[in-house]
Amino acid sequence: MIKLTKLDGSKFTLNAELIVTIEETPDTVVSLTTGQKILVKESESEIVEKIIDYKRKLTYINRELA
Repeated sequence: MIKLTKLDGSKFTLNAELIVTIEETPDTVVSLTTGQKILVKESESEIVEKIIDYKRKLTYINRELA
């Protein structure tokens, strides 16, 4: 799960596994597997970094549980 900010300033948490594409047009558009598109304030590179951090945390947790 990653935390993002909509253009109106509201914050929300998104399941990173649902992301299909991230585009900058110039606003950042996150497209989901559901077909939904969400405009967010974060840049493409910021979102990618959040996804990488999220996946690292999952890997660490899985190693601890094994």
